[in-house]
Amino acid sequence: MGTRRKIIMNKLLLIFTVSLVVFYSCQPSKKKEEKPVEKAEPKVFVPDFNADSAYYYVKKQVDFGPRVPNTQPHKQCANYLESKLKELGAEVIVQNGTVIAYDGTNLFIKNIIGQFNPENKNRILLFAHWDSRPFADHSENPELRDFPILGANDGASGVGVLLELARNFNNNAPKIGVDIIFFDAEDYGTPDHKNLPHKADTWCLGTQFWAKNKHVKDYYARYGILLDMVGAPNAIFTRESFSMYYASWLVDKVWETGTRLGYSNYFDYTETNPITDDHEYVNKLANIPSIDIIQYDPATSTHFGAYWHTENDNMDNIDKSTLKAVGQTVMHVVYHEK
Repeated sequence: MGTRRKIIMNKLLLIFTVSLVVFYSCQPSKKKEEKPVEKAEPKVFVPDFNADSAYYYVKKQVDFGPRVPNTQPHKQCANYLESKLKELGAEVIVQNGTVIAYDGTNLFIKNIIGQFNPENKNRILLFAHWDSRPFADHSENPELRDFPILGANDGASGVGVLLELARNFNNNAPKIGVDIIFFDAEDYGTPDHKNLPHKADTWCLGTQFWAKNKHVKDYYARYGILLDMVGAPNAIFTRESFSMYYASWLVDKVWETGTRLGYSNYFDYTETNPITDDHEYVNKLANIPSIDIIQYDPATSTHFGAYWHTENDNMDNIDKSTLKAVGQTVMHVVYHEK
């Protein structure tokens, strides 16, 4: 009986084991939960802004002398800017016009426009003025106040940065269309040293002309960025009030980009007084939300640099580190647009 019982027990154990295997094999398998894979945003290539190149472009303009409308240096510089933009791959339009200065003088102006990806309807606008002030009306020397200035920072610096951007657009096209405009006759406003009565709209004459006579029918850009006085050593760029009123979101974008890139010592988040500059008319007349990257100096009564509208606005006031901070920041903004 012992051997028979052992055989029976072994059979029962075998049957039990097989039953367990069959039972568990029939159970629905639980698949491991797969977490959704988050697609990483493709890394955007942004070229390196060459401050040496931008500095060269600033100096090239200054070497012509004061770029005052109706003068030979003005004509020579206009030819240079037109040919340089073409060389850098832009489709160029030169907008000729006549505007009337504060004293009734007819000024023969040239707005110089470089178009990149002109077929793309999704566009942004980058601009600066290329003329220089006809008078050193803030000079400490009264004998110099009727003489024109070189305008290295006030005019040429913004153009120099934009030419370096254009060089990069030619080598590595951004995803969007970009228009670069060099506006004329910005700095021919009523002089401060002659005690003349205030006359509205005597500044930014080339911009006003363009806003009323755009280079392309029904032209529009998503936004515009003005570069004015962007080369001085240790410059501070505050959030100018017109810019905040018309396009605070764009100010945020540019300032946050500059801060992220390590240029927080240049981009100050303080809001400061409105400034009559080209962006005002691009906003008001062209209805393109635009901002002004412009130096603010709390140490002077004008809140511009001590060189401003004086004979001292020369290449001594151009610093490559400042050109780099502004240029690289704007470059990142442009190349991250879709």
